[in-house]
Amino acid sequence: MQPQRTCTMLAMKLSTLNDVLAFVAGRGEDRVALWQDSDNTWKPISANEFVARVKSFAGWLRSQGVQKGDRIALIAENRWEWAVTDFGVMSIGAVGVPLFPTLTGEQTAAQLKDSGAKICVVSNTELAKKVREHQGNTAVTTIVVMDIKQPLEDTINFADTLTTAPLADFDATTRSIQPDDLATIIYTSGTTGDAKGVMLTHNHIASNLEMTTSLFSFNASDSCVSFLPLSHVTARHVDYLLYATGTTVAYCGRVDRLMPAFQAVKPTIFVAVPRLYERIRHSVEQKSSGSPVKKKILHWAIRTGRSHHAPLLAGKTPASPLWKIANVLVYKKVRAAFGGCVRYFVSGGAPLGIDLANWFADAGIPVLEGYGLTETSPVISVNIPGAHKIGTTGKTVANLECRIAEDGELEVRGPSVFKGYWNKPEATADALTPDGWFHTGDIGHIDSEGYLTITDRKRELIKTTNGKFIAPQPIENKLKVSSLIGHVALQGDKRKYVTALMTPNLPVLEERAKTLGLDTTNKTEIVTNPQILALFQSELDRVNADLAPFEKIKRFKLLPIEWTIETGELTPSMKLKRRIVAQRHAAEIASMYGEGE
Repeated sequence: MQPQRTCTMLAMKLSTLNDVLAFVAGRGEDRVALWQDSDNTWKPISANEFVARVKSFAGWLRSQGVQKGDRIALIAENRWEWAVTDFGVMSIGAVGVPLFPTLTGEQTAAQLKDSGAKICVVSNTELAKKVREHQGNTAVTTIVVMDIKQPLEDTINFADTLTTAPLADFDATTRSIQPDDLATIIYTSGTTGDAKGVMLTHNHIASNLEMTTSLFSFNASDSCVSFLPLSHVTARHVDYLLYATGTTVAYCGRVDRLMPAFQAVKPTIFVAVPRLYERIRHSVEQKSSGSPVKKKILHWAIRTGRSHHAPLLAGKTPASPLWKIANVLVYKKVRAAFGGCVRYFVSGGAPLGIDLANWFADAGIPVLEGYGLTETSPVISVNIPGAHKIGTTGKTVANLECRIAEDGELEVRGPSVFKGYWNKPEATADALTPDGWFHTGDIGHIDSEGYLTITDRKRELIKTTNGKFIAPQPIENKLKVSSLIGHVALQGDKRKYVTALMTPNLPVLEERAKTLGLDTTNKTEIVTNPQILALFQSELDRVNADLAPFEKIKRFKLLPIEWTIETGELTPSMKLKRRIVAQRHAAEIASMYGEGE
């Protein structure tokens, strides 16, 4: 493992997010970002180029009459134009409203209408058409399109905005923005209800950013592939952190280009959601399953790594000869999939799960799990090298107060806690106490060493008719360790026992089906086949063995589909929308319970 290095930003005080741009400007010709052209060639953008584009876009916004406090919507995949738009909007005191490109037209229109955005910047004509279709129900008057391959009538090309003269009083304008000025409205993913617009000021995000820059030693020798949706607060915070510490940001807006991007960029920082870590584990195990020798070596290496967690979590390379052999045979090959140079592996956005965290540590990769919410800008706690405890989300950041309520809910207070929900005073009053404590909605506890553990969402706790409370996420995460299982939604609230609604990992399921001579085009036949069901039952038996009697899964239903963001069962951050799942599969859920229930 590489030695710790001093972070460039530690001595800098952040008042607003415009201070991050000022730091970029001070770098001169240093590379700040990478992007891919149509030939997939990576091209650099210098600090001078980046700041010049921000100034021109700010000038264009002012030419359109945009004033302080006006809302500007942004719907795009990760790309340098996203960052230029974001910084350009904030530089004049306007308010950025990022929306997920995967939202339906109706959802997009609802958030555009709620925010009152007048200008909408999108990445391509397909998204422009989505906005145009519902434009009459919104306040949007201008649509800007980044791609210019197929110009759409009455839209503006993003490139044309950058030909505008730079804002004449740019420096004075950015300095006039105050810490308490609104910087952005970010809509929640709606796991427990309708999406709400979270109002975050410059100070909310900047104060949180100061904490994370002090915890990680990122600097100009580092690089990171930015692929998690920038519409999500975690990815956006990470990008600010990268810009603030001089780290090169390599934009990758397409999943099919992700693995080649790792090999080309060779990032030193990797930030992902748990679902990607799950897929990586499944891929490693699958590649070894075809060879008895490879399978044996992998299992030996994992067992070897299991006994060397202590030095690894302390940020040191284990000195054991056996670990070093396992490192050469297995661990290095796993790291090579990420380009081979990553020194920080970070997970956020959803619970990683202790089984998955342990497996990566066994494979020589300590994954630093963090926790936070859009309403907290977002980081509440995070593990760091040298202070890393698997199964927890780390110690809380220094400028936040945390307490556990009588019902087990985590409550936090501090400078990064949001201002309120846009246009929703009642929801704001429900979320915040009069003295500023925010109800996170998560059940957790803090141990004697100060490490925070989150067990589940308060609203998602299952209460059986026997009066027992069950946290579904830890059990679901244990099941998802299986390469066969895609997603799981435990059922049992107000029922006598717990059941599981499951979707398969279709590529893996189809491979198993082929070995049994089943028709892989008929998914319903596959998921009802007794031999296939027996495989899934064995996974349930594995997990049930470690559960209390009242937690054990009595029955399960395997669906012939996958739950995805596009089909609506998952949020853009890959969280399960339990309400949607329950509505769409009410019949399947009912079939797992008797009529007398």
